[in-house]
Amino acid sequence: MTVRFGLLGAGRIGRVHAKAIHGDADARLVAVADAMPEAASAIAAQYGCDVRSIDAILQSADIDAVVICTPTDTHADLIEAFARSGKAIFCEKPIDLSLARVKSCLQVVRETKAVLMVGFNRRFDPHFAAVKAEIAKGTIGAVEMAVITSRDPGAPPVSYIARSGGIFRDMTIHDFDMARFLLGEEITEVSAMASVLVDPEIGVAGDFDSVQVMLKTATGKQAVISNSRRATYGYDQRIEVHGALGAVSAENQRPVMIEVASAAGYTRPPLHDFFMTRYTEAYAAEIAAFIAVLGGKGEASPSGEDGLAALALAEAALKSVAEGRTVRVAEVLG
Repeated sequence: MTVRFGLLGAGRIGRVHAKAIHGDADARLVAVADAMPEAASAIAAQYGCDVRSIDAILQSADIDAVVICTPTDTHADLIEAFARSGKAIFCEKPIDLSLARVKSCLQVVRETKAVLMVGFNRRFDPHFAAVKAEIAKGTIGAVEMAVITSRDPGAPPVSYIARSGGIFRDMTIHDFDMARFLLGEEITEVSAMASVLVDPEIGVAGDFDSVQVMLKTATGKQAVISNSRRATYGYDQRIEVHGALGAVSAENQRPVMIEVASAAGYTRPPLHDFFMTRYTEAYAAEIAAFIAVLGGKGEASPSGEDGLAALALAEAALKSVAEGRTVRVAEVLG
């Protein structure tokens, strides 16, 4: 079975997904839509697909599934429309910035029995996936604690910050999903601290650039997340999981994994400088997993419910910062 795709959004992440679809033998990119005609035309020329409007893709009988890479405030409406049209949906995170809107969207997904997968790509990173595999094998025994470090080389423009939904919904949300993925239990308590240490203009925009979060499950498992919008040494992406019998970790990755020894000491190449290169394999693997689901192999994961859970943790973190206390996730989920 060849899955026929429509791509909604031809920006940076849209180009990443177009490449992944084109590179999969079980998929074909049929059409691309974007508000900027030149962006859509560039992808169409590169991969030999059509340029169509979103409405045309919605009505197209020659498209089985869509990948949604449009601005966040369009995601929920598009998910609902394509769910009702009978097409499978892969959507970049988050579904929406509002928990209430996500809940109503997922109700439509359930009613239409649509296939929906949410783009938490880090689950598919081969290094992080290998950590999860060791946990599943029982190598480190029962999981007790996790430490997740995620720091960007530099802050995005303040214009982006102002419409991003804030660091917890935009950046830490990946780490919230990873914490659930690694701990294997739902998180019930969130305690967060947040500061503006990188760029005062980020604070003026109403956001933070440096945060620490502590998470706890009902059985007492814990996770600590460290985020910063500045890492002068590169894109810092590490995880460690401690268990009853040992620990397993995934260290930072470099474009070239070598070490040079000389009289001056030991040196290694710099880290990746952005998510586009660090997570190339993860993006391809998540699209491959989505295609496999459409071929009848398993269920879509991460699911819409995973997207809701991660956003709820972001909301709890915001509430924790605002009120200076530990927040139970049930308080924000209602």
